[in-house]
Amino acid sequence: MGLRSYFDRIEPNFLKGGRWERYFPLYEMVESFLYTPKTVTTVAPHARSYIDMKRVMTYVVIATIPCILFGWYNTGLQVNTALASLGTPGWRASIMQFLGIGLDPDSVFANMAHGALYFFPIYITTLVAGGLWEVLFATVRRHEVNEGFLVTSMLYTLILPPDIPLWQVAVGISFGVVIGKEIFGGTGKNFLNPALTGRAFLYFAYPAQMSGDTVWTPVDGFSGATTLSVGASSGYQELAAQGITWMDAFIGTIQGSLGETSTLACLIGLAFLLATRIANWRLVVGCLGGMIGFSLLLNLIGSDDNPMFAMPWYWHLVVGGYAFGLAFMVTEPVSASHTNLGRFIYGALIGFMVVMIRVINPAFPEGMMLAILFGNVFAPLIDYFVVQANIKRRARRHAPTA
Repeated sequence: MGLRSYFDRIEPNFLKGGRWERYFPLYEMVESFLYTPKTVTTVAPHARSYIDMKRVMTYVVIATIPCILFGWYNTGLQVNTALASLGTPGWRASIMQFLGIGLDPDSVFANMAHGALYFFPIYITTLVAGGLWEVLFATVRRHEVNEGFLVTSMLYTLILPPDIPLWQVAVGISFGVVIGKEIFGGTGKNFLNPALTGRAFLYFAYPAQMSGDTVWTPVDGFSGATTLSVGASSGYQELAAQGITWMDAFIGTIQGSLGETSTLACLIGLAFLLATRIANWRLVVGCLGGMIGFSLLLNLIGSDDNPMFAMPWYWHLVVGGYAFGLAFMVTEPVSASHTNLGRFIYGALIGFMVVMIRVINPAFPEGMMLAILFGNVFAPLIDYFVVQANIKRRARRHAPTA
């Protein structure tokens, strides 16, 4: 029994005329979360599968769990390790000590608990601020609030630095939801990824709080360069001198955003999305091919004054936000290309762009966020040319012979 039927049975006169959902749009979200949505295509000619939006969004959330759990651990590890030498604990460390958990960087539980104290304030702020906009637009348009924002809120939280001010979290998700999605019609109608749109807005509006050497480990007095900044200034070989191996970067025990550091966790999530066919393998192959091909070309060309030319593709894979973007942003079906050939081209464009931005752009060593947004903009154009090429090819094939 759905919620509408339940309330109609116990209180048939409640807001007569069936208009109560107009004033309570959240009921649709709850009903959709607990029950099968009423808008499910099950017959020809439009059905490709019986999967509904709730199932799609639930699978994506499940796929992010490895990144969430490892993000808790790594954030706590970086903070506890820094506090062991600096000794300047904040309110989160005070809570840890009050509860008797401690700040031992060798304790998995202490690291995860400390990291969770950074994750949840950001996530709750994202849910409240973005959820208000979702409800507002749903009320004005008189449509249901679906599970799309649940995925957006999760991805948005995982790509933020752990010490970002909460008011900036609210501003960023507001921009991402309103400008990146709702003004185009809501979930399924946006051509930009809402989470990345909000992240990009924060980067350009508040660059001091979103980049630099101190934001990735939220401890007062701490300063340390990220892997990409070290590679841009001294070459990737310098990472080994600083105690960072390729395996460290692959597992994710390095500085970075809350959920982006572990390539292993991202690949686990990607494997789940591919196995459930939520993600299209052509997008993944195209993005890997573009990144690997252009990296090899730059390695072959070389440069005397730019050490990033020498960074091999397998280092590009594990540093920065490449793996997370590949798993959860490139494969996002709404803002990506929809034709099979277009998916290869779209992925290859992003893979090419991320390496070009990282290597050639002197001001910004990370390029995955901008590369994906660039690909989002060109996805409709890519599909247009692919469709037109198919039309012309069929026209030539069936053209009458003289």
